[in-house]
Amino acid sequence: MSPELPPVAPEVTAAAVAGLTSRLRKKLDAAIETYAAVPVVVTGAERRVRCGADAEVVLTPGPSGAVTDAEQAVCSCLLAPRCLHRAAVLSACPVADADTMADVDAAPDPQDRSGRSDTSDAQAAGPRPHPATGGTPTTSLAAVPEPGVDTSSRTDLTAPQLAAARALWAAAVAALAAGVPAAGAVAQAELLRASHSARLAGLYRAEGAALRVVRGLRGARSRHDGHRLADLVDNLRELLLITALLTAKEPDPAWIGSARRAYRPEGALRVHGVCREPVISATGYGGVVTHVISDDGRWFSVADVKPGGPGRARGAATAPVALGSGSLDHARLSRGGLLISGATLSSDGRLGAGKGVRATPVAGRSWTSGPLAALFARPLSEAVGDGLGNAPVSDPEQARQPAGELIGCDLVIVGALNDQVFARELLPGCADSDGLLIRLLPAHGHPDLAHTTNLRRLASRPGLRLRVVGRPDPDRAATLRPLAVGPLPDGGPTTLRLPEEWLGHADLGYDRLEGVHLPPADALSETAGLPGVPPDPVAEAPLWRLRRLVEVAVSGGRRAVAQPARDGDRAGTAAALRRVGFRTAADLLTELTTEADRRGRDVFGRTEEADPDAYARAWLAAAVYLTGTERALIQATWQPPDTPGDAPAA
Repeated sequence: MSPELPPVAPEVTAAAVAGLTSRLRKKLDAAIETYAAVPVVVTGAERRVRCGADAEVVLTPGPSGAVTDAEQAVCSCLLAPRCLHRAAVLSACPVADADTMADVDAAPDPQDRSGRSDTSDAQAAGPRPHPATGGTPTTSLAAVPEPGVDTSSRTDLTAPQLAAARALWAAAVAALAAGVPAAGAVAQAELLRASHSARLAGLYRAEGAALRVVRGLRGARSRHDGHRLADLVDNLRELLLITALLTAKEPDPAWIGSARRAYRPEGALRVHGVCREPVISATGYGGVVTHVISDDGRWFSVADVKPGGPGRARGAATAPVALGSGSLDHARLSRGGLLISGATLSSDGRLGAGKGVRATPVAGRSWTSGPLAALFARPLSEAVGDGLGNAPVSDPEQARQPAGELIGCDLVIVGALNDQVFARELLPGCADSDGLLIRLLPAHGHPDLAHTTNLRRLASRPGLRLRVVGRPDPDRAATLRPLAVGPLPDGGPTTLRLPEEWLGHADLGYDRLEGVHLPPADALSETAGLPGVPPDPVAEAPLWRLRRLVEVAVSGGRRAVAQPARDGDRAGTAAALRRVGFRTAADLLTELTTEADRRGRDVFGRTEEADPDAYARAWLAAAVYLTGTERALIQATWQPPDTPGDAPAA
């Protein structure tokens, strides 16, 4: 995918594919691969793609930077607009976010949930959500509702909403059954069409989940560097879960979502800058999110994300802040503060920049005073463990939010092994070797950003003591993704030596650490080192058998799941899970392979696919159970060495 291609509204791409004849649809995937590699000629606001001697597709994005109307995509061939060139180019473009097209300041999430190194739709970090019932689920097949039940007498959803939810369920089920190899542009267009219908019906969360699935399918088929199969599995699980709940029972308003980010009055606020986080989105947007904290310890963010990609992310680091008079840029805000009157606040903690908002720059605070000092007072076991434990498995969106809140900790670098950096938590009154051993991974892997380089620089100094602000990774055992680092108070010669103009901390995405910023190696005390890679209970748990089957279902389709049953491997795999106590996992695995291999007969006795909904419900039950159990295992890895974690339910 060329970075010059603009984002395209889902309905525009879906309509272009729907206009093709069946003969042209068969050629669409090959055409997308060909035209995606063609250089894009930028002429002012226009993007031109040469598709042959007599065909050129011209894209003219609107004010939002996205193609939102069919007339903004024109082809010069004789078959236009129902031509293969136009449909292929539009299908090669990123999928635009509907809320972003309505408001270009609606920033994608800096933490990626649809691909580690190219962020997506989820909202940026904000205040901690209200606690909800968590724990490990004991999901059974009966717990996943059946979308086909009669809901005609219900008044919770309107008829158009029910129809849109059912259409989106059907499109997701078809994509699951096909798998990545068969879920080409036509199947993706059906998802885009259904997502647009969901938006028109007011089902905004379902629409967002569908767009993430489409991006994941495209990333998998194009072998994008930032694609992760686990993220595609998560997004498809969320889409099926949302649509199933919408069509099967009275939904909570949170399942429906909202069209745009709503801001409420907050009054007067005094906030202090903590750090900047670069944003590079899979939808073609880039920018920065600056995290700030109030005097009472609440987290907020100020975002500047617009079309532009990596270049926009680099330039926004020093761009003026939209709040107030514009005399303060993001670099100064991350090390300063704001006194805001008439503040407005979204549900995810984003500060608005409306006409009535007034902001005055004030002096910032160091990481050793006020609310910033309190950030480092809580042990990691409390700061991270509570958030993971309160994340409800039944609500994927709420489950993501605890991981969005930043945490602070004092660490000593232990060393690096393979591609992982290890550090121990420093606790008052305890020896260095008594602290929790955690992994540090780059917050963003894009080569234009400094995260990876800075982390390697820190790993070169075992024994280095420092303060870290970062975001815990909810999918990895005891893993923190640092966003900023600073010297440890009273660290003496064993801590960082940052320039005075950095005002006590370095933003790892923008500021580049050099050798002069690190203490000399002979000034650092020797550490115990790493005799080997610490155990990872998630990777080593027998649940890998169920996880592999759930992922194979997405990567290979229904036939790939049915194959173990035909080869006789199903009983042995299920028995291995039962022997170690994972009886529910064994039952779910057996049910999934049984449904995948189930075949019906038509009136002429010919073999046909069995009920696709039953197969999708079996896969969804297994995926929900797997997510909850692995989360319990991850939560246990954040417990201190002398405190055993709670054993997950089998």
